[in-house]
Amino acid sequence: MTLPRGFKANAEREAVRLRRELGLAPHASLDILDLASHLGVKVVDAGRLIAVDRLEELERLQSFSFSAATFVVRGRHYVVTNPLRTDGRQASDIAHELSHLLLKHELTEVREVDGTPFRTCQPEEEEQATAMGGTLMLPRPLLLSAVTRGMTPEQIATNYNVTTEMARFRYHTTGVAKQAKRRGSYSAASGS
Repeated sequence: MTLPRGFKANAEREAVRLRRELGLAPHASLDILDLASHLGVKVVDAGRLIAVDRLEELERLQSFSFSAATFVVRGRHYVVTNPLRTDGRQASDIAHELSHLLLKHELTEVREVDGTPFRTCQPEEEEQATAMGGTLMLPRPLLLSAVTRGMTPEQIATNYNVTTEMARFRYHTTGVAKQAKRRGSYSAASGS
């Protein structure tokens, strides 16, 4: 699948706009819980709703089958997260769910897991939410600032509370890796 024309540029602009609304510089770190609150979304740890051992059992049955989900209760959006995930993964999951809301995606597809039906978005909307979530957490101005300071994707992940996979993906797909290479710092910054 490919993202619609102009999607990446629009996502970058939206990430900068939201940071401005939160009083942050375009290259500043984003606390995803602050963004959720700003958008009127309550984030809830699933461990407060059900016993953690039930989540562990679900994990044993099917790894990564539940990371986060969005619910609307009495007109308010709630993002429920899995406490078994790392902090960086939870931040990414929340950013993904907030992206669905920002992109105005609707739950239109019915899937079934172990006999239980649930509604989800279309695959192309999932791809859009993943791309937008990564951009919210690591917009290009932030990455350029990090590369200028000689940070590796692993250091970016640690400093900005995202997964190493997300940091590497954004680092390489935004063009900052090429800029670092032209500046002669690619080997140090990429870990190659």
